[in-house]
Amino acid sequence: MKIAISAGGKSLENNVSEIFARCPYFVVVEIKDGNIDKTEILENKGANQMGGAGIAVAQLMAEKEVNAVITGNIGPRAFEILRQFGIEIYRGQGKIKEVIEKFLEEKLEKFE
Repeated sequence: MKIAISAGGKSLENNVSEIFARCPYFVVVEIKDGNIDKTEILENKGANQMGGAGIAVAQLMAEKEVNAVITGNIGPRAFEILRQFGIEIYRGQGKIKEVIEKFLEEKLEKFE
């Protein structure tokens, strides 16, 4: 399973970004057997777009074959596109490392 977390920085020690489409980075983690197997840091090139950032970033998540997204908040366009791709969306705040643990324990609230 692949999870993308909107991030304020390039590390698992950084906080989850409050915004999805315009966050500076995404931390993409691959989970195997309940543990982090691989980590990839993506710079969010859509963060400075004039418009359509949510759509562009949602498409990037689909291209990266992400199964779930964790973010502080998400706009309606990005939300709809992620849903169309079958990507689940969860609300998270605090350190990325701790939020991943909560996700694995099924303790995060889902955006509906």
